[in-house]
Amino acid sequence: MVSTRRESAILEEEPLEGARVLIVEGRYYEALADELLAGARAVLEAAGVEVEVITVPGALEVPIAAEIAIEAAELAGEMVDAVIGLGVIIRGETYHFEIVADQSARGLMDVGIGHALPVGNGILTVETEAQAWERARVSEGNKGGGAAEAALSLLRLKRRLEQ
Repeated sequence: MVSTRRESAILEEEPLEGARVLIVEGRYYEALADELLAGARAVLEAAGVEVEVITVPGALEVPIAAEIAIEAAELAGEMVDAVIGLGVIIRGETYHFEIVADQSARGLMDVGIGHALPVGNGILTVETEAQAWERARVSEGNKGGGAAEAALSLLRLKRRLEQ
C-alpha cells in the first residue's frame, strides 16, 4: 500500500472523539515537565480525546507506569487507545544518562509493540538544560505537542487499518 500526501491529510482529519489517551510524565525536572505536559494537552484537547495523566519520579519509570496503567485498564474493562511518555534526561558526568535514555525509549517501544498501541515518545534526551527548554517550550520546539501529534497520527492509522 502506497500512501499519498492526500491520504495522509485525510488521515489527519479523521475525528478521534471518545479516544482515551494516557500521558505518563516523569517529573524529575518539574518546570520542564509542566511545559511538555502543556504542549501535549493542547494537542489532545484540540483533538477532543479523553486524557488521563499519571506522574512518576523520572523518565526511567515512564514505561513501567504505562504498562501498569494499561494492564489495570484492561482488567477494569476499559481501553487505553494511545500512550504518550514525557520527561527530560540531561546528560551528566556518568554513564547513567545512556542507561536512562536507552531504556526509557526501549521500554516505550516495548509498550507500543506489546499492546499494538500508538505511542508518542516525548522524553527529551539533551546535553544541557538550555537545550531542554528549547525543545520543551510550547512556543519553540513543543516536543510535548509533537509526541501527542505522533501518537494521534498512529491512532488514526490504526483505526483506519482496523476498519
